[in-house]
Amino acid sequence: MGILSNILDLLFPPKCIFCGKLLPESAECACDKCSAALPFAKGAQISQKGDFFDECVSPLLYEGDVRKSILRFKFKGATAYADCYGKLLAECIRENLSGKYDMISWVPLSPKRAKDRGYDQAMLLALAVALELDDVAVETLVKTAHVQAQSTITGKEMRRANVSGVYELKDQELIEGKRILLIDDIITTGSTLSECARVLLMSGAEAVVCATLARA
Repeated sequence: MGILSNILDLLFPPKCIFCGKLLPESAECACDKCSAALPFAKGAQISQKGDFFDECVSPLLYEGDVRKSILRFKFKGATAYADCYGKLLAECIRENLSGKYDMISWVPLSPKRAKDRGYDQAMLLALAVALELDDVAVETLVKTAHVQAQSTITGKEMRRANVSGVYELKDQELIEGKRILLIDDIITTGSTLSECARVLLMSGAEAVVCATLARA
């Protein structure tokens, strides 16, 4: 495995997931410059409340190189970023949500969007987070309708209307009486997380908390 890893590093030298520059051997995910300059959420910025979910924590602010990095992850096939993102988000969850959930899940894409994109970025992020937390991520929701992307819609009420009724429960017995941790990449108005949390609570979940890599 060590030899294979060395060969891969020669063919595809590791780069900073934020600025794209080659990484020194001592760095794993981000270069020293980015690590020092990342827009980390601080204090009251880390956590926010929303409709139907008790709390959502985020380690980063959705701006600058963080925004560019996440856009590459979502739309440009940079799926390898999930491992690095998972470490960042898992640490934030440990510090802020420890003991507040029983099960990890994620906000799913519609089948059409997942097929077009080739992957579900929130699922990859949830799997990476669960691995870091010595846990598993479980599919609890399915998105039954393909609707306009939330990122193209402005205004909380319009975003809320766009996702109303588009999520359904996968298995009621799985979530009944459980406290669910929902993972997504970004929180903007919270409309998507709120709709997912509403479906889970109405189906018997005890509570929902959320975690996203970044917040707008």
